[in-house]
Amino acid sequence: MRKGSRPIDMPHFVASRLSAHRVRASLTAAFALALAFLALLCTHTAHAQFGAPPTTHVQDGSPLKPPAGERVAIIEFYDLECPLCAQTNPQLISAASQYKLLWIRHDFLIPGHIWSPQAAINARFFDTKSVKLGNDYRDTIFANQTSIETLPDLNRWTQKFAQAHGVALPFAIDPMGKFAAQVQADVALGRRIGIDHTPTIFIVASGSHAPAYTEVVDPKQLFQTIDRVLAEVRK
Repeated sequence: MRKGSRPIDMPHFVASRLSAHRVRASLTAAFALALAFLALLCTHTAHAQFGAPPTTHVQDGSPLKPPAGERVAIIEFYDLECPLCAQTNPQLISAASQYKLLWIRHDFLIPGHIWSPQAAINARFFDTKSVKLGNDYRDTIFANQTSIETLPDLNRWTQKFAQAHGVALPFAIDPMGKFAAQVQADVALGRRIGIDHTPTIFIVASGSHAPAYTEVVDPKQLFQTIDRVLAEVRK
């Protein structure tokens, strides 16, 4: 026996190696299970539409109604960084104008979008100047969405919009987090309803034969859906 060496208890050695192998196998299985669980969670997170339009499984439809004094209105949940939201926005502008309908817009932030949370806060700031100015900002961001990839890009477009409308931007747009809280309240409302994608658009009606809410599953059918709801309201 060489100096410094010691006898090996072979049964104990083999048992310990088997035990270590079992531990590694257990850890590998646990890691795989964790990855599968995260993948399952990801399938239930909010997302922007790219493929076939999904239908919303409404869990609480009580918020889906026109404001007092309105028989029919448009309710939209959107994300300013969502490509399909940008594509659909001109149709919504046209429909609200053509049918003289109130258009209620709710933020619904999509996880992973880089600049839309700040854009939503900026829009709330412009809302304080006037509702029209806030909506004009949203429309401007949608119209120029393909030119905005980073927060600095967004800041340049926001500064340009503010200057064009004679608005001085403060050093901190939301120092107390008030606008961020309003955005998160919209997101919470969307989750309560069951929203899981953007854009999600409803035509809502009250006091008529029409359904309380009708989802515009395909934005290309926006005008036809409004026509159908209005026809039911007039019965």
